[in-house]
Amino acid sequence: MKLGLSIGYSNARLDVPVALIQRAEELGYDSVWTAEAYGSDAVSPLAYLAAVTKRIRLGTGVMQLAARTPANAAMCAGTVDSLAGGGRFIAGLGVSGPQIVEGWYGQPWGKPYYRVKDYVAIMRKIWAREAPVTHDGPEIPLPYTGPGALGIGKPLKSILHMNPSIPVYLGTETDAMVRLTGEIADGWLALGFVPGTLPHFMPMLEEGFRRAEKATGRPKTRSDFTIHASVHVEVSDDVRGALAKLKPEIALYVGGMGHKDKNFHRDMMERRGFGDAAARIQELYLAGRKEEAVAAVPDDWVDMKSLVGPPARIKERFKAWAESGADALSVRSRQPAAIEVMAEAAELAPAGGMA
Repeated sequence: MKLGLSIGYSNARLDVPVALIQRAEELGYDSVWTAEAYGSDAVSPLAYLAAVTKRIRLGTGVMQLAARTPANAAMCAGTVDSLAGGGRFIAGLGVSGPQIVEGWYGQPWGKPYYRVKDYVAIMRKIWAREAPVTHDGPEIPLPYTGPGALGIGKPLKSILHMNPSIPVYLGTETDAMVRLTGEIADGWLALGFVPGTLPHFMPMLEEGFRRAEKATGRPKTRSDFTIHASVHVEVSDDVRGALAKLKPEIALYVGGMGHKDKNFHRDMMERRGFGDAAARIQELYLAGRKEEAVAAVPDDWVDMKSLVGPPARIKERFKAWAESGADALSVRSRQPAAIEVMAEAAELAPAGGMA
């Protein structure tokens, strides 16, 4: 199993853990992943990391669709990939949620399914440079001819000759979006994936593969596709304390990262059998009782989604992830010990043959 390192987005002060990323690269990690919400962006740190790393792949986990037009997302990906020497960028995309899309970016939530489909198609046309780009999509037509248009939009071809094979991964979790991921993407940033869930998701992906083959005439199989999961990792002799350390983020996302009636993180928790806890967390969080919301997060839910405890416990529990059917696993941690322990658990081959 390949390992990635997920550094997320920065808090109040911009913090890119360069030394940690360079160490991960030395240990044989395959990729590093950045994120964005409504603060630091996902692409800029990767441009910087391209200059201070040698081979580790650079992924966005994820670029929010509303943050950029598909043309700008393609430009960002192509530019950073060129800066990195080519073949290193992974364009991870996600729709975010209606509160951020409408409240932060000032765009309508619209129809995310069709928006993703248009978005990816336009990006691929830009990278291919086969013709000036046009797209007759229900959500994103090019050239634009809607309200306010002068009607003189011109199809254009990228000046920069970009890598035409930049992989696109989608961060999705609902049934329809997982099927779409199998159809149009090269990989899946597998939201909601834990050991034992592949039999639930695999029929959806396979349906997407069949749709892709029907649309293109070219076969698409599991071997053409990457499942990339992620897991929180915390090395500690105090298992309960380590689990507690991860609860505030869960409470934030389940309780407050979305509207009361439209919260994908709460929905995910419900689908995994923790519906009562999810409802209680949201109730407490929205009432301003955040500490109680954190305390209401069940240990079992955190432990299912994480690898915490002494190194021996992490290595033993990692086996389930290694056998889960995922091709790669991002380590969500900035703890140096976690990076080392996971490299040992996955038996990575250090760059240059030595650590």
